[in-house]
Amino acid sequence: MRYGIGSISKEFLAAALLMLESDGRLKLDDKVGQYIANLGAAGDATLRQLLSHTAGIRDYYPQDFVFADMLKPITRNELIDRWARQPLDFAPGENWQYSNTGYVLAGTVLEQVTGQPLFEFLRSRIFVPLGMSSVIDIDTGRLGAEDAVGYTAFGLGPLQPATKEASGWLFAAGELAMTAEDLARWDISIIDRTLLSAAAYQALEQETLLNNGAGTQYALGLDVTRRSDRRVLAHGGAVSGFTAFNTIYPEARSAIVVLTNGDTAHAAPDITQKVEDLLFAIGTPADAATRIADRQIFTDLRQGRIDRTLFSDNGNDYYTPVAVRDTARSLSRMGALKSFELARVGTRGGMQTRVYDVHLTGKSFTLVVRAWPDGKIEQFMLFPK
Repeated sequence: MRYGIGSISKEFLAAALLMLESDGRLKLDDKVGQYIANLGAAGDATLRQLLSHTAGIRDYYPQDFVFADMLKPITRNELIDRWARQPLDFAPGENWQYSNTGYVLAGTVLEQVTGQPLFEFLRSRIFVPLGMSSVIDIDTGRLGAEDAVGYTAFGLGPLQPATKEASGWLFAAGELAMTAEDLARWDISIIDRTLLSAAAYQALEQETLLNNGAGTQYALGLDVTRRSDRRVLAHGGAVSGFTAFNTIYPEARSAIVVLTNGDTAHAAPDITQKVEDLLFAIGTPADAATRIADRQIFTDLRQGRIDRTLFSDNGNDYYTPVAVRDTARSLSRMGALKSFELARVGTRGGMQTRVYDVHLTGKSFTLVVRAWPDGKIEQFMLFPK
C-alpha cells in the first residue's frame, strides 16, 4: 500500500535542487528574486534559506487540520500572492521557522529552470534511477483503491475518513505518496551515497547556522541531530489522514521508515523510537550483560551494599559509607523497581557513558554511569527527572 508521506517530500526537492546546482543550472545561494518577480522582501532570501527554513517567509499551512480554503483548488500564483508576498516574519538568516511556503517557492524555481513539472523531474532523476516505482503525486491525484485510507478523529472520538486537500495545496511541500519499501530505497541511497555528488550530500546533510552562528538542527529538508554518538538524519510528515516518520543513521547503515494512515496521534515517531530502542539499546550480548551488571549495582545500593571491586578509586571515594546510606534510604521510600532501560550511550573523558531511564513505583529518574575501558566504574549517580 501507498501512504502519503507529507513533508518527507521535502527531502526529495532539496536533493533535486542540489542536482541542478551540480549541473551548473543554478546556485543555492542565488536569491529567489532572480527567478520569481515581485516578491518584495522575500526575493532577497536565497534558495538555501528556503530549503533550510531560515528565509523568514510566512508559512501558509501551520494548522494541523484541513481548513476551509483547502477544500477549494488553489493556483500557484494565488498561494504565492497570499503568503510569500507578505512582510517577512524575520530577516533571512536571522531565525529558524518552518515554512511550507518556502518550499512552494523552491519548487516553482525548479520548474522554471528545468521547464519540467516538479514531479516529472523527481521521477526521471530520482525515482526511476532508484527503482521507486510506487511513487505518485497526490497533489494532482488521489491514492488508489488498493492503497491505505487516511483517517482522522475529532478530540478523542472515533476514527473518521479524512478529508482530502484540494489540488495546489501540497505542491512541493508534501505531495508525494509511496510504499514504505520505496522510501527505504531512498534511505539506502543516502547511506550509500549513490545518487548525488559528494559535495551535494555534504550540503544536504550539513546543519544550517543562523547569522549569529547558532545551530538550527536542520540541514536541507532534513533534521540533523546526534543521539548516543550516532548521527541521525530525520524528517516527519503529515497530510490529511496520514503521518509518517523517516529516520536514517548513516554511519550505522540503518534506517527506520514508519508510515501510518491516521493524523490524530504521534504513532509514527513513537513507533520509530521503539524500533530504534530495539536496534541500538542492546545491540550485542556484551551490551545486555553490562545493563544487567548496572542494574545489579543499583539493586545492591538500594539495600545499602556496594561491591567496591567494580569501582575505580574515584568511584569508591565518592561512595563513602554516608553516601551509600543516604542512597539506600532515599531509594527505599520510592517503591518497587518497574523498569531499568538504557536510553543512550556515548563517550566522555575517555570513558563510556551509559544513561538509563529508571522507573520505580513512586518515582522516575535518570541514572548516569561512566566506566573506564577496563570496566571500572568512575561514576554511578542518580538525577531526578
